[in-house]
Amino acid sequence: MTHPIIHDLENRYTSKKYDSSKKVSQEDLAVLLEALRLSASSINSQPWKFIVIESDEAKQRMHDSFANMHQFNQPHIKACSHVILFANKLSYTRDDYDVVLSKAVADKRITEEQKEAAFASFKFVELNCDENGEHKAWTKPQAYLALGNALHTLARLNIDSTTMEGIDPELLSEIFADELKGYECHVALAIGYHHPSEDYNASLPKSRKAFEDVITIL
Repeated sequence: MTHPIIHDLENRYTSKKYDSSKKVSQEDLAVLLEALRLSASSINSQPWKFIVIESDEAKQRMHDSFANMHQFNQPHIKACSHVILFANKLSYTRDDYDVVLSKAVADKRITEEQKEAAFASFKFVELNCDENGEHKAWTKPQAYLALGNALHTLARLNIDSTTMEGIDPELLSEIFADELKGYECHVALAIGYHHPSEDYNASLPKSRKAFEDVITIL
């Protein structure tokens, strides 16, 4: 199949080794971050924040977060261009949704008079409240929606990436306590440009299940 979207996805892969001499431009980074901001979420809740690790100081903090586990991902941190933490809100409140709806009023998506009625969607949040009054089982999947959007955006920009679930959420919450207050992080994304000779995954063919094994048309 020849289509720009398919071309993007055929060429996207997980980088295993980065070229530390190459950095993502600020222009391309701005496109990625705007794409993250525009990501879809349930009831447009946007229960996330994206923490961009760019400076040497921030990279050292991220590097230190691998002290206890998943050291196989640690080399990416200083070799890649940037790391993005995908953080989801622990508890999503009516006040949080009020911010979303107020912005919708400002953007003229709804009127002030329609705002209270729009709060009916908050019932879905209440249905996903755990015994501790938290909504993380619901907000965490929203962050993965943004991650998928990021992966395609990066493929279109010809920027390599590595999705890292191999991180330490507990230690991250300590090292990035100020940035993650009220949030948790279970996945991070390294971005940059693969090493031309040491990234073994760059030259391997794409492998996915057959169409008929995953697609059912009724």
